[in-house]
Amino acid sequence: MSDPAKDFKRDEIRAFRFVRCGFDAQAGIAQLVYAFDDGPELVETVTVPGAPFVLEGARAEAAERALRLLHLIAGVSYYKAAVPEEIRIDGYAIDADTAALLEGVYLNGLGEFAYRNGLNLRGRIRFPVGATQVATSAPALGLPEHALVAIGGGKDSLVSIEALRGIDIAQTVTWIGGSQLIKACAERTGLPTLNLGRQLAPQLFEYNRQGAWNGHIPVTAVNSAIMVFAAILTGANQVVFSNERSASYGSLIEGTGEVNHQWSKGWAFERDFGDYVHARIAADLHYYSLLRPLSELAVARQFAKSDHYDAHFSSCNRNFHILGERPVNRWCGVCPKCHFVFLALAPFMPKPRLVGIFGRNLLDDPVQTAGYDALLEFQDHKPFECVGEGRESRAAMAALAERPEWREDDIVERFVREIRPQLDATELDVDALMAIDDEHRVPAAIWERLRARFAA
Repeated sequence: MSDPAKDFKRDEIRAFRFVRCGFDAQAGIAQLVYAFDDGPELVETVTVPGAPFVLEGARAEAAERALRLLHLIAGVSYYKAAVPEEIRIDGYAIDADTAALLEGVYLNGLGEFAYRNGLNLRGRIRFPVGATQVATSAPALGLPEHALVAIGGGKDSLVSIEALRGIDIAQTVTWIGGSQLIKACAERTGLPTLNLGRQLAPQLFEYNRQGAWNGHIPVTAVNSAIMVFAAILTGANQVVFSNERSASYGSLIEGTGEVNHQWSKGWAFERDFGDYVHARIAADLHYYSLLRPLSELAVARQFAKSDHYDAHFSSCNRNFHILGERPVNRWCGVCPKCHFVFLALAPFMPKPRLVGIFGRNLLDDPVQTAGYDALLEFQDHKPFECVGEGRESRAAMAALAERPEWREDDIVERFVREIRPQLDATELDVDALMAIDDEHRVPAAIWERLRARFAA
């Protein structure tokens, strides 16, 4: 008898199904169940420490709504394997607003995936509307003032954590998965921690081996939905991410337009998802990015003010795939994230300190030239990575070109010789990129206390 998981025929699949979702409050384990056509069930589990959870009345209803939202958003990991034309929701019905939110998340969040695989998803992703529009807004649950703050092990989340600590907001440092580096960074904060578990359905990896479509998904959207669910369970009125305004800008590709690797870190997702949570899950649950008003360079300037995390943080995504127990070398030194973080910190940090963090000077290595050209958007497009805008990289490089300790390094010297003469000097001002934006979802009472800190 054949194994259904080994008979995955991608191009013959007609429908992707949201089969059901459920939560065991005694164990703290959620099950998210999916399937293609009448194939085997794909069961993902999400684990929230702290069980048993007592859920009654309005809070139980909010948890159910948050669980369904998580079920629907996390399905993107499985839908992409075949991108069939039909989407079915078996266990419950959604209204038009919910369908619109999901279609935006799937279409935009799979933008890079579609581009790399030569797929056109426009008009293909349609969630079935089977419920009437919700007339009333979600109630307030009386959630205490407490923030679940997402930590990814890099500089951005550490800036948010220290900013909230500075204004005495109670917070729990939260991450998803088993990264030892993130765990070490979280412990370095000295704050309460929450490690959420996510276990993908094992068949997905078998499908990938059999030719499933594969590629980048909007993981921040999935993590956001997991943390909103956890906030309802644990009693927190804020879910805080650390996505700066640069995340809203993608790579401009000739003949294709803009493709944003980090779309679910951008403002459009934050606005739509945050408004939905506020209106549909709990009126007193605030989802926001603390750093949205800032550029990447402004965040780097904030991070550079303290060396408390120098020996613990890493923004190198490549290393996150291979890390074991507390790695000695936290930076691969060759990926776009390493290139950008080194460049972004350089204007605000003494050179010996920065070289000490990375273990070498990335700007004095000719092998890195092509990587920096992509960041500068010089004869190349911005990399498919969570890096700042081209104008930020150009401004940072121009600042280093004026400093004796940097200007003779190979990459900086080449910038001065070949690239800077082609640029508009008025667009190379780092100070202009320190401006604080007004487009954000940070609660007013918190923002009033933070603005002065970020401006300093």
